[in-house]
Amino acid sequence: MNYFFVPFIAWFIAGCLKYLINRVRFGQKANTYIGNGGFPSNHTTVVTTITWLIGLREGFNSPVFGLGVALVMIVIFDATGLRKYVGEHAKNINILSIGDSGKLRERIGHTKAEVVGGIVLGILIGYVINLF
Repeated sequence: MNYFFVPFIAWFIAGCLKYLINRVRFGQKANTYIGNGGFPSNHTTVVTTITWLIGLREGFNSPVFGLGVALVMIVIFDATGLRKYVGEHAKNINILSIGDSGKLRERIGHTKAEVVGGIVLGILIGYVINLF
């Protein structure tokens, strides 16, 4: 399979899984939980899938695999650090907000479990794609 399509496949699978999980957890309100945040982390799934596939096909000692691991680390640190704090700030701003100026989205970052879910899903998708 062409490497170009792999991120789109991973994004689609993670997004569908996230929607199904939110549908079970929140019922009719599942649509309000779609987007950044939630289980599994789409961003982590995408970069883990392509990185794992590169490792399987090109070798785990290849420079491109090392670059992929660096990208996975950046995405993880962003999801569990910066974006999590942005969500906390949005929550505080919403408390201080007066009137109907529109609420800021508070669920932006990820918990460690959501990121680990993205890593595991990414490895599984990469492994399955490698079989074809």
